[in-house]
Amino acid sequence: MISRQWCGIARNADADRYVAHLRTETFPALSRIAGFVGASILRRSVPKGVEFRIVTTWTSKQAIARFAGEKPDSAVVPEKVQSMMVTYHRTVEHYEVVE
Repeated sequence: MISRQWCGIARNADADRYVAHLRTETFPALSRIAGFVGASILRRSVPKGVEFRIVTTWTSKQAIARFAGEKPDSAVVPEKVQSMMVTYHRTVEHYEVVE
């Protein structure tokens, strides 16, 4: 299992809209990809807005490639989401899930 993690800071006014986007658009789309296991939304207030860490779990790096394409370390951030963010990471981190 592989954990894929991404961070971004949303404007305070857009934080709940971003969560709604994840629940209604992103996660349903991910659930249709073979090898997707699950996702979590972590959030906390920071001086610039609301920081999010999105953690998805996948069965393999091949499964991640079905979502992320040829550059699996690149973040997939739709324009709609970019407009909600103050700043966001352009890359993601992958971790092998030990337990």
